[in-house]
Amino acid sequence: SERQKEVRLTVCRELLSRYKNKSFLYRIITSDEKWIYYDNPGRKRSWVSPGEPAEKSVRRNRFGKKTMLCVWWDQRGVIYHELLKPGETVDTARYQQQLIDLNRAVKEKRPNWDQVRNRVILLHDNAPCHTSKPTQETLSALNWEVLTHPA
Repeated sequence: SERQKEVRLTVCRELLSRYKNKSFLYRIITSDEKWIYYDNPGRKRSWVSPGEPAEKSVRRNRFGKKTMLCVWWDQRGVIYHELLKPGETVDTARYQQQLIDLNRAVKEKRPNWDQVRNRVILLHDNAPCHTSKPTQETLSALNWEVLTHPA
């Protein structure tokens, strides 16, 4: 819609103006989540002579056991990661706890962050657990800035 286009344009202009401040990019922390399948049967590679049938190999079960890996990083590398229990996903309460744990990890792994970079700029999407009121309160308590999402 036209409104979405205008919001995107405004966000892009804001990012472009902030890019000129060299410390801006260094302050950004972002994250991603990935399902990790861990019930993978072994697959073998074997050499067969021409004309011989290849050995059958077992494919991974798409619906097998899996766990979620959550990783947080900045431009220097990984700051914090968490492997959730099998089948567990990220909800508002889990996300709030991850932010608190991430804050602790930033202080441990980037001890001079406050002196050099000022406050954290968090880049995350607009998933419901990221935009919920309890999450916003946690971010406010941590004094973190959230980069505006263009969607």
